[in-house]
Amino acid sequence: MRVVRRELGDVLLLETMVFSDVRGFFVESYNRRAFAEAVGVDVEFVQDNHSRSARNVLRGLHYQIRQAQGKLVRVVAGEIWDVAVDLRRSSPTFGKWAGCTLSADSKQMLWIPAGFAHGFLVTSEHADVQYKTTDYYAPKEERTLLWSDADLAIDWPHSGGPVLAPKDAAGTRFAAAETFP
Repeated sequence: MRVVRRELGDVLLLETMVFSDVRGFFVESYNRRAFAEAVGVDVEFVQDNHSRSARNVLRGLHYQIRQAQGKLVRVVAGEIWDVAVDLRRSSPTFGKWAGCTLSADSKQMLWIPAGFAHGFLVTSEHADVQYKTTDYYAPKEERTLLWSDADLAIDWPHSGGPVLAPKDAAGTRFAAAETFP
């Protein structure tokens, strides 16, 4: 596994080893020991999630305030533009965001540690996104940052307005959001 550091030093792009031949390919998508060596921390994943979304669906920017989740995100069909926002007040990158393209073709994964908001926009006809989390989903702890907050100035690559869930359309502005120490 090769690690590519992103603009936010703790958010890491992980490139897996792909073994291809005439039959197709093989990828070891997760190995706890290799992951710990690559990112420098041994975490326990407790939940796997899978979403399917159509083009221009924007999910996020989500986080949990008391049961913060680290996420290991990968795309198994299609392509997304994935975004993480640093919500750790003690971090030198507090309030900054980083985005990157993840696709089934690249087989790359993104590690987003606890303390970040996360969201993605589907840029292909549809996308299946799978991600592991380091804590369980806790609806009472879930928060949503406003995807279009001018203070964050996230450069989403969509044409026209995105397709949003009501909670995402009504997200909280960064200036009023609950954050982490």
